[in-house]
Amino acid sequence: MPKYRALYTDYPWADVEIERQLLAEVDCELIVAPDNKEETQARLAPGMDVILTCWAPVTARVLDAADRCRHIARTGIGLDNINVEHATKRKILVTNVPDYCVNEVAEHTIGLIFALGRGIAGYHLATKNGQYDLVAGLPAERISGKTLGIIGLGQIGKILARRAHGVGMKVIGTNRSGTTHDGVDWVHLHDLLAQSDYVSVQAPLTPETKHLINRETLRMMKPTAYLINTARGGLVDHAALAEALQADVIAGAALDVQTPEPPDLSQAPYNDPRVIVTPHVAFYSSQATDELRTRVGQQVAAFLRGERPENIVNPAAIDS
Repeated sequence: MPKYRALYTDYPWADVEIERQLLAEVDCELIVAPDNKEETQARLAPGMDVILTCWAPVTARVLDAADRCRHIARTGIGLDNINVEHATKRKILVTNVPDYCVNEVAEHTIGLIFALGRGIAGYHLATKNGQYDLVAGLPAERISGKTLGIIGLGQIGKILARRAHGVGMKVIGTNRSGTTHDGVDWVHLHDLLAQSDYVSVQAPLTPETKHLINRETLRMMKPTAYLINTARGGLVDHAALAEALQADVIAGAALDVQTPEPPDLSQAPYNDPRVIVTPHVAFYSSQATDELRTRVGQQVAAFLRGERPENIVNPAAIDS
């Protein structure tokens, strides 16, 4: 019998061998849930010392069922699928990996800006459908000289700003703290929306930021502007976005994250030809996912050895 047991609620990669090998070094057996439903997690949680989770909801019900669990390791950055407040009350520490894919998300966002502004996605689809026509995709715009507005100036926002400067864009930004970085002019949200040719959402999803992009804020944007979301689906009211596109309030959008996932691609805004949709892949590269999985495995192993793992998001769970 192994000394410890860990539940893996869900994962988007092909296998769990990286995690399994790292946990085996501390005599921990890894149990993989057959699906990511709450009732499944609650049924499997009893007797587990640790829970590893990607997107499955780790709710109060799951936490209450996890009678032995003292560590939840999030294989990612965001924490909106974990009831961190309830975990803290239960003295369960929560960790994440907040910096593993920051370059990938910034690069994906830059790619979407070019795909929108230069019409790359539309031209590609047209040629694959047998239409080889320069004029059909016009107008296309020069990216250099355009203004990129970044909502959220964390690690990804800062890297995105540097990438945008590198292709000649002007960068403005906004965040809750009111602090900015070299080469980024801080402005209020309403000014950012009014001035930007491209608006990139890089904020965390919290109760305060849910549907930050909504019917009202969309109408603050230029009719020639584009919206890009590579952060969290819940930051955008997709019904309001569909209405805005139908009314030509903005020129288009690129969405890597949706609510729910997967969305109904036959419905607006996803079926609008002015909208580029990618299936939550901005975070992905072979290097990033290997780093993520290794660091999560190391966090769990450190915890089970009695050490303090990196990136504890609720230190009150163990410091109180």
